[in-house]
Amino acid sequence: MRFSEYMHEWLYGDEGYYRRFHDIGKGGDFYTAVSSSAFFGASIAQMLYRKIEAGEFPRDGRLVEIGAHRGYLLADMIQWLYTCDPSLVETMHFATVERQVPVRRAQREYFAERFGSGVRLEQFDSLDSMRVPHAFFVSNEIFDAFACELYRDGTRAEVKDHTVEWVEAEPELQAFAERHRLVRGEIAVGYEAFARRVAHAAERLEFVSFDYGEKYVRNDFSIRLYRKHETFPLFDESVKLEEFYRVSDITYDVNFAHVIEAFEEAGMELEHYETQARALVRFGLLEILEQYHAQARREDYLREVDRIKTLIAPTIMGDRFKMVHFAR
Repeated sequence: MRFSEYMHEWLYGDEGYYRRFHDIGKGGDFYTAVSSSAFFGASIAQMLYRKIEAGEFPRDGRLVEIGAHRGYLLADMIQWLYTCDPSLVETMHFATVERQVPVRRAQREYFAERFGSGVRLEQFDSLDSMRVPHAFFVSNEIFDAFACELYRDGTRAEVKDHTVEWVEAEPELQAFAERHRLVRGEIAVGYEAFARRVAHAAERLEFVSFDYGEKYVRNDFSIRLYRKHETFPLFDESVKLEEFYRVSDITYDVNFAHVIEAFEEAGMELEHYETQARALVRFGLLEILEQYHAQARREDYLREVDRIKTLIAPTIMGDRFKMVHFAR
């Protein structure tokens, strides 16, 4: 079995890791920017609000989260848009794209709990079922959840009985590696098809996503397993894949050059590529924090400052995570 097939079964098969809900944060397997602070979503919403004010995005457009888990990020963005202009909650459309039926149900329950009947949530089971005039797509840590091939010096990985073996790579895989100057590392599978689906889903669109990685290849394997905030390199001698299979997350650093290539081939233009820290500050994170400071208790404000440090500190998420923004 190709490694990409093995990884897909690991994450998305009938008993796959992502088939079940997993807590995010201290009680879960990993942290995300969304679980760190609601100001992450507020900052992205502030950037969108500026576009609406400038007439660059319509007041009746769709705000769509792809891979939304329970919908925390989308909800945080809606909350901030309401703070900026309550009428936007009435004119805009809010949606998620989620193929898992139990996850869609959990999203509906969370939105009902948070907003009651004040916000209507549209749900699409795939981008293929969506075709709208205007959309602002947002996602967090979606590209690292694509299955990948493992490549090493002209060979690719296969898995037999949870053991990695190496076979000669196909010419197209070798051509990709040569184009990206990749000697060893991960090659994501599915970016091109995903970008085409995004492009088809809306006539005019913006797409903003955050993930960890670089715009170049490391020429080393970053693929690793997560369990209760512990990290285990896949090729560590102590790792037995059968013990982690389907019960732990498996991920790798994103090659943003590959992401950009896929989206540009699908007809979208790169607006920005920058660190998460730079993007959030440019979006208005510090201004939002100052507004909170003016009305919050000191202890609450200091608690939020600590959370925001997680988002923008260079040694935590600030530099390691990147933001990519496309438009058409």
